[in-house]
Amino acid sequence: MSRPGFGLAIFATLLAAVVVMLGAYTRLTHAGLGCPDWPGCYGFLGVPMSERAQEVAALRFPDAPLEIDKGWNEMVHRYVAGLLGLVILVLALRAIQWRDRQGQPLRLPLLLLGLVILQAAFGMWTVTLKLWPQVVLAHLLGGFATLGLLFLLSLRLSGRLPPLPAVPRLLRLLAWLTLLLVIGQISLGGWVSANYAALACIDLPTCQGQWWPPMDFTHGFHVAQEKGPNYLGGQLDGAARTAIHVSHRLGALVVGLFVLLLAWRLHAAGLRRLAKGLLLALLLQLALGVANVLLHLPLPVALAHNAGGAALLLMMVLIHFRLRRPAGVLLVRPLPERQAVREGALS
Repeated sequence: MSRPGFGLAIFATLLAAVVVMLGAYTRLTHAGLGCPDWPGCYGFLGVPMSERAQEVAALRFPDAPLEIDKGWNEMVHRYVAGLLGLVILVLALRAIQWRDRQGQPLRLPLLLLGLVILQAAFGMWTVTLKLWPQVVLAHLLGGFATLGLLFLLSLRLSGRLPPLPAVPRLLRLLAWLTLLLVIGQISLGGWVSANYAALACIDLPTCQGQWWPPMDFTHGFHVAQEKGPNYLGGQLDGAARTAIHVSHRLGALVVGLFVLLLAWRLHAAGLRRLAKGLLLALLLQLALGVANVLLHLPLPVALAHNAGGAALLLMMVLIHFRLRRPAGVLLVRPLPERQAVREGALS
């Protein structure tokens, strides 16, 4: 039976998915600076639409000409993100109210509240620091983290899907390693996006017609770079962007191998639905990545690739939720007869 707050957590999870996709749409339409200030837009609560308001906007920000479409892309993202913050605040307050109920999470909703406050700060810095790649990446990862943790909260409040005590320890360790690799690959994807490196290679399986084109890893991954005047469109040269793009490709190969290994081990452990779901998420994401390169980053495919990354992350969260060790289970070597029971349960 579901616990109090389950419906609200599901709503927050869906809303977080919308925020992640709106953030991707804002980046892909080059609307990250559609409003040069924060939290308003040219000093207004919304995008200035009247002729008088646009004259005032031009006086306030003479170096940032108003583009109405880009302004609305940015502001809609902010509005929905603000709504998500309010919902997470309600979840945290409800968690405090129900903290004495058995099995009711408290730390996770409070962690989410802290994270969404930090996300608001990153949203402000994204604008005030003119799309500085480090901040853009942190903001993207914060959005994915918010989505993943809200999904985990929904699972914990669902009252369903009990843990599986008979799962081998090595399978849990493999799942943790795979999760870390997936997060690393999402980070690489965010770095590609923040530095506008998606089109550094427009052929497959080679890049620029070569297996190992000229690349500048030093500048491509110089995370301590100074803040520039404006990073819209990127500041790196071609060799640095190529290094970022190729690294993302190599990361996809490594993640793909570990996801395949994890899916095989899940299937062998009798968790066939989890294995199939994981394989489906992986194949979809790889296909979208290939399509992005061959079709030269069409907007719908690029958005779907962002959604695919989120789906793969959520699949890993679900796997960890199922594989978690039940409370009270001791890490002791099982007796022979218990081992036989476990092996029978896994067969």
